[in-house]
Amino acid sequence: MADTTPDPLPPTPPARPPSLSLAEVAALARRAHEGRTDKAGRPYAEHLAAVAAGVRERGGSDEQIAAAWLHDAVEDGVLAPEWLAGAALTGATKAMITAVTKRAGEPAEEYAARILATPGALLVKESDLAHNADPARLAVLDAPTRARLTAKYARMRALLGLA
Repeated sequence: MADTTPDPLPPTPPARPPSLSLAEVAALARRAHEGRTDKAGRPYAEHLAAVAAGVRERGGSDEQIAAAWLHDAVEDGVLAPEWLAGAALTGATKAMITAVTKRAGEPAEEYAARILATPGALLVKESDLAHNADPARLAVLDAPTRARLTAKYARMRALLGLA
C-alpha cells in the first residue's frame, strides 16, 4: 500500500527585521554627527544632507541614499563598525558604507578599487566628491587647503573614472 502521508512543509524562514526608513537613517546620521562641523565650519549634517540629495538627484536608490547619509559615520568614528554590522539596514547599504569608508594608511588606488567593486558605491562617492569640491564650499578655505583638497578630489575622481 502506498504511503499517502503528505510531505511536511518546509520551515518558515525567520522574519527579516525591518530596515530603517530613510527618515530614520537621516535622523540617526544627524544625531551621530551632532556638534561636528566640516572644514568650512558648517554643521556636518549639511554635508550629509547634500550628499544624500546628490544621490537622489542622480537617480540613486533608497539603499544608496541611506548609504549617503551614513557614508562618513564609521570613518569618522561616530558609529562603530560593530554597530553597522548589526544595523537594521540592507546588506547592499552596509556594503556601500563599508566601501566608501577610507581606512587609515590605505592607498587611494585600493580605496578606489573597493568602491568600484561594490555595486552602488560609486554613485555615493561621486555625490560626496561633488559636494566636497563645490567651489562655494572651497572658497571659504585658505588657499593652501583649497589647493590641496582640489588636487585630492580631482585625483580620486580620476581613479574612479569620473574625470
